[in-house]
Amino acid sequence: MILSFFDQFASPSFLGIPLVLLSMTFPALLLPAPGNRWITNRLSTLQSWLLLSTTKQLMTPLNKKGHKWALILTSLLILLLTINLLGLLPYTFTPTTQLSMNMALAFPLWFATLLTGLRNQPSASLGHLLPEGTPTPLIPALILIETTSLLIRPLALGVRLTANLTAGHLLIQLISTATITLLPIMPTISLLTSMILLLLTTLEVAVALIQAYVFVLLLSLYLQENI
Repeated sequence: MILSFFDQFASPSFLGIPLVLLSMTFPALLLPAPGNRWITNRLSTLQSWLLLSTTKQLMTPLNKKGHKWALILTSLLILLLTINLLGLLPYTFTPTTQLSMNMALAFPLWFATLLTGLRNQPSASLGHLLPEGTPTPLIPALILIETTSLLIRPLALGVRLTANLTAGHLLIQLISTATITLLPIMPTISLLTSMILLLLTTLEVAVALIQAYVFVLLLSLYLQENI
């Protein structure tokens, strides 16, 4: 029974072929594509407005040099949003519950922001490792602490996204299992747990949206420090 709870996080495969790539590319097919007409439909207009508002929000802390990252950050946000939300549907797989995938997204982008800072303003980027006015005896310890906090950023990005989604999926499965088990024995308690399950599902939808936004927002803040 304990193993069955974690079977939902196992990477799906068909005839020995992993289906993770398919589960990552399929959500993009559900997004409305822009048409050739001058006046688009309501869904495309709403999508364009949401993308424009989100991109402006992400680019607000950045200067004009950082606006080159708008396409990358917005595309990453759409990818995480679609994967997280579709992963809440029954009989689906959520690739963002895999730490390996989240680290594969977090580490290269964080490293790119770091290289951008070292190329454009090396003195300022290295200056973050030592705050101004630090006493001389504390310099080695502070440099070590700041370097560790810098290197742990991609790990924190990946673990945060993985832990939040994994915990939510486990809670949903546990409460749904309890609801089905208690239905023939104690229908009143089963009704109560089903209401809790509905509230938890709503909360998990909010978590899927917020965690995708936080992931991209932190990357934009890391970029702000290096531009």
